[in-house]
Amino acid sequence: MSILDFFKSKKITEGEIVDLKERYRVDEKTAYDGVPTVYYDILSHETRDKVGTIDLRLTVEGNMYYYGHIGYNIQKAHRGNHYAYHACRVLFEIARDEFGMDELIITCSPENIASYKTLKKLGGELIELVKVPRGHPLYTIGEKSKYIFRYRINLNGK
Repeated sequence: MSILDFFKSKKITEGEIVDLKERYRVDEKTAYDGVPTVYYDILSHETRDKVGTIDLRLTVEGNMYYYGHIGYNIQKAHRGNHYAYHACRVLFEIARDEFGMDELIITCSPENIASYKTLKKLGGELIELVKVPRGHPLYTIGEKSKYIFRYRINLNGK
């Protein structure tokens, strides 16, 4: 990917509360971990301010299971406004419509109460609480367990 590709304006997917602006994509050959991923900025629909980031990993095979398909981060100043919830809802549509995904896994650490509440509000099925294996990158940064949620996406758009 050239520097021009990185800064080129990508399509914006609009929601009611937030919009997602695609920043860039990496394929399995160029991704650090070999996982094709699409990265987005989360923008407030009303103000157009960037409030966070979200990414969609196109596979969760092997050790990626502990990360899940979706990772998000809301800037501290914008937390408490349910931006992560709304961004995930928009990303569910992208996953279904653009990538044909009918099921997503999202994880969170038990200590992250805000993310846990977000994942419950999204209506996913709590599959399990798993121990992260020793030596896994998450374990090495102190994340020793993860809640695993599954979301089924209807491919007919309903």
